[in-house]
Amino acid sequence: MNILDKIVLRKKEEIAAAKALVSVQDLENSVHFKRTPYVFKEFLLADNRTGIIAEFKRRSPSKGLINGIADVAEVTQAYNAAGASALSVLTDVDFFGGKTDDILAARAANNIPILRKDFMIDEYQILEAKAWGADIILLIASILTPQQINDFGRFAKDLGLNVLLEVHNLEELERSICPNLDAIGVNNRNLADFTVDIQTSFDLVNKIPDEFLKISESAISNPQTIKELKAAGFNGFLIGENFMKTDNPGASIKEFVAQI
Repeated sequence: MNILDKIVLRKKEEIAAAKALVSVQDLENSVHFKRTPYVFKEFLLADNRTGIIAEFKRRSPSKGLINGIADVAEVTQAYNAAGASALSVLTDVDFFGGKTDDILAARAANNIPILRKDFMIDEYQILEAKAWGADIILLIASILTPQQINDFGRFAKDLGLNVLLEVHNLEELERSICPNLDAIGVNNRNLADFTVDIQTSFDLVNKIPDEFLKISESAISNPQTIKELKAAGFNGFLIGENFMKTDNPGASIKEFVAQI
C-alpha cells in the first residue's frame, strides 16, 4: 500500500466521523454556504495578478514538518498582497497538518479565491468546502473514476464552486476530461512515491484542451520556471513548499514575484 492508498483509507474514516458530527443541513445552514464563490478564471487571468496559487501547508508525507509556526491569516494575506491569484489551503489533518480553522481563517482575511486542498472522495466534502468558504475544489484523477469526476464536478458546479482536476500523466488526463471542470492541473509530483519532475507539465500542456485553464503544480522553485511554463501555455502555478519552508513565507513570495 503506497502513501496515497493510506491517505484515502484514512479519509474514508474521517468522512464517516465528520458525517456523524455535522449534518448536511448544518453545513447548508452555515454562513459561508450562502455566499457566491469567486470566479477562479477572473483572478487567474487578471492583469494585476501573477497566476500563482499560493499554498499554505504545514507538513507533507514526503518532507515531514515544513513550517509549524506560520499563522494562516498572516501568510495568506501576504500571498494576496504579493499578487497571488488564489490561495490553496490544506485541510487534511493526519498527513498534512491541516484543519478546518485554517480555511476559515484564510477566508476571513482574504478576498481572492481559495482552493480546498484535500483528497475528495465524497460529495459531503464538497458541501464542507462550500460551507467553509472555499471557491475551488480539487479532484484527483488517480483516486477517482471518470464517473466520479463527472458527478463530483457537476455537484460542485451546481453549488457555484470552481473545479480543478489534477492529473499526473496522459492516461489520467485522457480518461478524466469532462465538461464539469474549470481547470486542469498537472501535478509534477508523483503521489505514489512523491518524486517530482517538472518535465511532466511540459509533456502534457498541449494535451489539455484549450477550453480549460492550465495549471502546473509542485516542483516550482525558480521564477525562471514560471516564465518557461507561461511560454508553454500554462495560466496558473501552484506553489507551496517553496514559500512555506522559509522563515517568512510572505517575504519569500514577494521576492519571488519580483523576479517573474
